[in-house]
Amino acid sequence: MKQNFTRWLPAIAKNHRTVLSIAGVAAMGGLALGPAAVAAPVTGGPHEEAVAAIDLATGKSRQGATVESGLTTGGRITGVSADRPSRDELIPHGVEGAQSRIPLDDAQLANARAIIEEARETGVGRRGAVIGIATSLQESKLYNLGHLGAYNDHDSQGLFQQRPSSGWGTPDQITDPGYASRAFFEALKNVHGWQELPLTTAAQTVQVSAFPYAYAQWEQQAADIVQQLW
Repeated sequence: MKQNFTRWLPAIAKNHRTVLSIAGVAAMGGLALGPAAVAAPVTGGPHEEAVAAIDLATGKSRQGATVESGLTTGGRITGVSADRPSRDELIPHGVEGAQSRIPLDDAQLANARAIIEEARETGVGRRGAVIGIATSLQESKLYNLGHLGAYNDHDSQGLFQQRPSSGWGTPDQITDPGYASRAFFEALKNVHGWQELPLTTAAQTVQVSAFPYAYAQWEQQAADIVQQLW
């Protein structure tokens, strides 16, 4: 590996929100081009250094430490709504392919709650929340990422790796979890029949990722999160 990734910058606080700013990450696995988007073809996966960089940047590898929560281990979560959505409501079409799952820390859970709140406010509901959280799990592992230095994927930032140059908003706006989530959901609402689409199709139409099928792997965990935090 060409760089010593252990020297990356830690999380920094910015305007009462946490933004991770890390130098040395090449690709986040998805690219949010703009609010009005069409599907892009599959190319390939991130190169080896990028995969290692993503893992370290998002806390997947922390000198062997594991951060766990009931959302990934099956433990009991406090403050769960008595009105839990059903699995059929959250995953109406069934999951597509093998599923991935990561442990979540407090920062990730806070960002998931922000996404869910905007799903309520924008009217996309519980299914929309599943799509939003699955998208963020793929794009940033539910971390609010700032600019990634010389290896930034264009000017992508935030929970959804949205790009200021493509009309998503200013850097300050797209690194605000509420604003970024609202922008994502407003774009999703412009996708005709999104409620009836497979998750990865709905997400990809908004995001225009180079890896359009990558979103599908997070549907199960996203549904778990929404079911327990709604």
